[in-house]
Amino acid sequence: MDTKTPERYDVLVIGGGPGGYVAAIRAAQLGFRVACCESNPYADPDGEPRLGGTCLNVGCIPSKALLHTSHLFADARDVFAAHGIYINVPRIDVPGMIGRKNAIVTQLTKGIKGLFKKNGVTLLKGVGVFAGPVENGWRLSVGGALVEAERVVIATGSRARHLPGIPVDNRIVCDNVGALDIDAVPKRLIVIGAGVIGLEMGVLWRRLGAEVTLIDVLPDFLPQADRDIAREAARIFSKLGIDIRLGITLGDIKISKKGVAITCADQSGAAMKIEGDRVIVSVGRQPNVEGLNARAVGLEFDEHGRIQTDARCRTNLPGVWAVGDVTSGPMLAHKAMEEAIMVAETMAGQSGCRDFDAIPWVIYSLPEIAWVGKTEQQLKAENVACKTGRIPFTASGRALGAGETAGFVKMLADAATDRILGVHIIGANASELISEAVVAMKFGAASEDLARICHAHPSLSEVIHEAALACDKRALHF
Repeated sequence: MDTKTPERYDVLVIGGGPGGYVAAIRAAQLGFRVACCESNPYADPDGEPRLGGTCLNVGCIPSKALLHTSHLFADARDVFAAHGIYINVPRIDVPGMIGRKNAIVTQLTKGIKGLFKKNGVTLLKGVGVFAGPVENGWRLSVGGALVEAERVVIATGSRARHLPGIPVDNRIVCDNVGALDIDAVPKRLIVIGAGVIGLEMGVLWRRLGAEVTLIDVLPDFLPQADRDIAREAARIFSKLGIDIRLGITLGDIKISKKGVAITCADQSGAAMKIEGDRVIVSVGRQPNVEGLNARAVGLEFDEHGRIQTDARCRTNLPGVWAVGDVTSGPMLAHKAMEEAIMVAETMAGQSGCRDFDAIPWVIYSLPEIAWVGKTEQQLKAENVACKTGRIPFTASGRALGAGETAGFVKMLADAATDRILGVHIIGANASELISEAVVAMKFGAASEDLARICHAHPSLSEVIHEAALACDKRALHF
């Protein structure tokens, strides 16, 4: 152990993912002396810790790069001819696709290092381990060296949850990490878990030519989404050729060098066998809280192993905060970023709070799925009377011109006040379109407010405009 006088910081951030690096940068911008510690090298060739966390290294960014490539390939194979564009039969170079993805990740991780340098954030290599309280702060060990900080932000993120009896080797059996480095299109791919990551990976490899079977223990498809959206998504993805099997009970699983054979039962109890060359296990994520020595210093956790915080992400320990996947709420990178900004600004005496009702959810499939606010089934369960405006993308000239007519926009507004309670989209560029709804809901807008905003013509955003009009049964183009 280093016996030197511990280096002292105003703020020490544990973890360099979306929540961690944003907290560090914003705190530095506000005048604090900040350090951020990170230990995971991910795929760094020199074994150096990489910033960006799961999202940048083995999650959001690389998966979206691969999904975009798969969409381009599928369009070249299936769609270009409808536009009068004829090419030879396209061929997918999977190693080339993976190489492009890796280059993007490397560029962005280096970019965060540059942002640390620009803002004066010190990067410490190692895990931040609580040693105990000191006068006006905390002492921690980072990579064998002692440091002290008046304030500590825990932003250690989450990791993939694995299933007992299914060892993940990231060759035959993959989690979210291995799913991004599959070196060839599998002939038959099994995806266990029909959530966001499972669906994105299923669509990715299906569009590249794999036979995909998507299985889930739950009886309903995308239960967290609005029911109308989930039904439309199931229809579209089944038409794409994804075999969706719900209410499945897993049984015996045999893994060999040739692939995987899963014996299971459907909702009626009928036995079946599902075979594949590769399997992706996508059954949720769990917070990274081990190795911090946090329980020993009295940090409180909930029954799910998440760090307990108040509405401003303060823990029960003085001067200790937690953001992102280690806390309650959706495990989303942008949620972690917003919490990180709030924490840094609260430390500086500014105001801020987190609003789970104004956090958008996105599934980057094709078509994309996005929503914010309450679903219709949630509002019914809460006995909230609402009015609905639903408009298909076929009503948009821009969507027709682009050949992107699948899906619809559904807007839910309070029947008494007209305040927007939820917006749900399945269709092209849903991930971008949802932001208008987020802004509207954050500022308490009514459907009439969006109905009176001039939207560019022709644009996909006009479908949101029409949905707002449809809440009062006065849609103009449908």
